[in-house]
Amino acid sequence: MSPLQFETEYQAEWSELQSMLARLQGNTSVKSKDKPPPLSGDRLAKLYRRACEHLALARARAYPAHIIELLDQITADAHQVIYSRREFGVARLVKLVTQDFPCSVRAHARYVWLATAVFVVPLLVMGLLVHTQPELILSVVDPQTAAQYEDMYSTHSESIGRRRDANTDMAMFGFYIRNNIGVAFQCFASGLLAGIGSLFFLAFNGVQAGAIAGYLTERGLGTTFYSFVVTHAAFELTAIVLSGAAGLRIGHSILAPGRQTRTQSLVAASRESIVIVYGCAGMLLIAAAIEAFWSSAQWIPLPVKYSMAAICWIAVLAYLAWQGRRAS
Repeated sequence: MSPLQFETEYQAEWSELQSMLARLQGNTSVKSKDKPPPLSGDRLAKLYRRACEHLALARARAYPAHIIELLDQITADAHQVIYSRREFGVARLVKLVTQDFPCSVRAHARYVWLATAVFVVPLLVMGLLVHTQPELILSVVDPQTAAQYEDMYSTHSESIGRRRDANTDMAMFGFYIRNNIGVAFQCFASGLLAGIGSLFFLAFNGVQAGAIAGYLTERGLGTTFYSFVVTHAAFELTAIVLSGAAGLRIGHSILAPGRQTRTQSLVAASRESIVIVYGCAGMLLIAAAIEAFWSSAQWIPLPVKYSMAAICWIAVLAYLAWQGRRAS
């Protein structure tokens, strides 16, 4: 396609986008007798994405400077208008929880399934291996840490899962927040290494969790351990997997940018993935609260704990699978 054909083919779209931007920016220098059609956010976003694609093509094909400059100006103006008009406050938070987060998870289903497999398979394999050969725990943690886990989940402990250097549930709540968010951030941010970092940390955390579970089960501490982890794991493990999925999305944008430049592809993937990261942060806060004040309680009967765990798992999976479908 020649530069002239390219410009003729897409000039109408560029003019429409410029007109919409002028109206949003309050530019009334161009007047018309006809009442303009109502602005459509979906149409604006579509035209903006198309203009970005056209700009990438024009640069790749070394089209004349006036075409590239025009598209550069249009996309810059559109970016400023779109991303400066952000909602804040309670309404935005409600929309994030009820629609944006679960819809974004479903939109990235292939990354979610891959992250799930990379986390769960090592967890199950390592759990079985350590259960049959307990000495393998030393390939994951040192002897002192293994002994500390035994002490934390002992039936004689005053509070299950509490570290020796933490005297209260509130102290453990702070520890869980820092630890959980740190793990999730590793799984997400390491996606910048072409996704390899996310794969590594997902598998590493799966191996570590499986090894600890297998070891404590072999030591006869399965009852206290599983009653402790089963409830908050619905939020914590799911958030870690979703963080890894967001990291894989980042990595894929670098490896396969398509018609965009790698920078443009990375920016677009980051905007999509950050919604999942926000949702994961909320899930990790919930997990930390449950872990500190519910999971650690010895006085709660086991049937109650397992019943609550079932409710939490069903609620989380149903939320991610169905919430916001009608709105989307």
